[in-house]
Amino acid sequence: MCNLFSMTTNQQAIRDLAKVMVDRTGNLPPLPGVYPNMMAPIVRNSAEERELMMARWGMPTPPRYLAGKTVDRGVTNIRNPQSPYWRPWLDVAHRCVVPFTSFAEPEPRPDGSRPPAWFAFGETRPLAFFAGIWCRWTSVRKAKDGVTTDDLFGFLTTQANHEVGAILPKAMPVILTSQGEIDRWMTAPIDDALRLQRPLPDGTLTIVARATPEDPAPQK
Repeated sequence: MCNLFSMTTNQQAIRDLAKVMVDRTGNLPPLPGVYPNMMAPIVRNSAEERELMMARWGMPTPPRYLAGKTVDRGVTNIRNPQSPYWRPWLDVAHRCVVPFTSFAEPEPRPDGSRPPAWFAFGETRPLAFFAGIWCRWTSVRKAKDGVTTDDLFGFLTTQANHEVGAILPKAMPVILTSQGEIDRWMTAPIDDALRLQRPLPDGTLTIVARATPEDPAPQK
């Protein structure tokens, strides 16, 4: 399950590949380490066509998993979009794509540690996108902040390909690599769009770093 990614490309590259018409991110700095509950850029549909904006990583947690808890840190990865819980957010208005340049999975070591192994499309870490959904939600994301209303996002996962499966057999993010795939996820009827929920071909990804995260410890 991917709970750490980086986005270090420039805004213009994101705007060009995702056909962004409105950019609301201001001066977007490189994000070498994005952890759950942190802010990151997404591209979503809006009345002004596609917009690039910031959202918090982690969709609302299903209520049955929040019993006795006062803080909802969110669901980062969505494996079963056919679930009745996720279905309301599968319409075109709630679909988004999440730009990234690499993502990490915990690699089990003999000593019991699980440091991150970073995957990308090569050493240059070219831009790609996760297929995601977003919503606006009122909840307590951090105890110190109390109740807030946030734009939230999560992205879909699927069966792992060979490279990711060697580290984490369970799953990998759903990754879009072309304008055609981005357009399909953002505009197609949901049955067609969900055909993109498939692993990348074996040999597509490369481990570009091991052991040391690209960012300091996650923010709580």
